[in-house]
Amino acid sequence: MAETERLRLGVNIDHVATVRNARGGDTPDPLRAARLAEEAGADGITAHLREDRRHISDADIEGLMATLNVPLNFEMAATDEMQAIALRHRPHAVCIVPERREERTTEGGLEVAREENRLAHFIAPLAEAGCRVSIFIAADRRQIEAAHRIGAQVVELHTGAYCDAHAEGRFQERDDELERLREMATFGHSLGLEVHAGHGLTYETVPPVAAFPEVRELNIGHFLVGEAIFRGLTPAIAEMRRLMDAARG
Repeated sequence: MAETERLRLGVNIDHVATVRNARGGDTPDPLRAARLAEEAGADGITAHLREDRRHISDADIEGLMATLNVPLNFEMAATDEMQAIALRHRPHAVCIVPERREERTTEGGLEVAREENRLAHFIAPLAEAGCRVSIFIAADRRQIEAAHRIGAQVVELHTGAYCDAHAEGRFQERDDELERLREMATFGHSLGLEVHAGHGLTYETVPPVAAFPEVRELNIGHFLVGEAIFRGLTPAIAEMRRLMDAARG
């Protein structure tokens, strides 16, 4: 049952690559970060290969597939190019996310309900190839229902609005967003979907989300890479793992 399952932590290493690419060269190495994350207790590694290759590169994906001992969650836009890359590598999971070149990070969830037919055809070959298909969406009943109809196995609920409201001191709005996340986690689970969550989570904001029994996995990246500057990547991840376990326990 969901209440007894260990909450998984997926560590997103994109912004290790962002720092590397700011100067060029080979350091810091995202593959080294992935190995350290494994040792620190990560249950999986997440990497987003963007169309403009602003952080993670094709070589990074090849290296991760060759060296990881934990599952790779490959975040990608719903484009022919990304589908071909995913079908070539066949990672454990693919998470379909919206992507706009002008954005600094993924903003908002995927609009599934308006593109149901296209997305159903897009994800079918990925599922047939053995990839677990996840859809990154807002905590919205309409989007969850559409993700279920197109055959996704997983929905990842966007936690950004909740985290932003907390950071900006809009506490009533924060609480409303948290309640919406809780309700939609329960709803997604009731449809037979595996429920994940992520975006903007920090040490302060992770415990309430980690406490939702229907949520099986959290994907966290930017905060952990930033925190690693001050305390090191291994301790940063270990503290997140501790907070998640405490909230779940």
